[in-house]
Amino acid sequence: MTYEIPRIPEPRAADEGCAVALDLRVDVGPGLTVSVPARLRYRSADPYAVLLDNHTDLATPITWVFARELLAAGLHARAGVGCVRVRPGVGDRAGSVLITLSGEDGSVDLHAPADRVRVFLARTESLVPTGRERRRLDLDGLLRRLRDGGAASPGP
Repeated sequence: MTYEIPRIPEPRAADEGCAVALDLRVDVGPGLTVSVPARLRYRSADPYAVLLDNHTDLATPITWVFARELLAAGLHARAGVGCVRVRPGVGDRAGSVLITLSGEDGSVDLHAPADRVRVFLARTESLVPTGRERRRLDLDGLLRRLRDGGAASPGP
């Protein structure tokens, strides 16, 4: 009789992440700007994505998920097509990054401080350098969750 040694999965590092608080500015009318407390988040378990939580002062913030690469590209030039677009601020907004979020009910332009966005991106790079995201993906786990009818993403 032969015995198979069970395959023990290699331990994965704890899901590392980082977050940076932001004070977003929204122009609601000529000469009228409101502040929206927000936060950028990153999880190494989902290495291609960043999460933007708007209205962090509410019990349930409004969260948008988009590509880390899109946010980084938008620091220097227009980037994105569709629901999320990012571009550097110009003129009196030169120290900001403009994030445009579009949905069924319209769109909103959020002005984020460029220095805070750079700090956030540097922190994400220290966790998962650009170009090494694929090494952090648990493709076997993803396929298992899809096969079992579970959610495709690792969760918030």
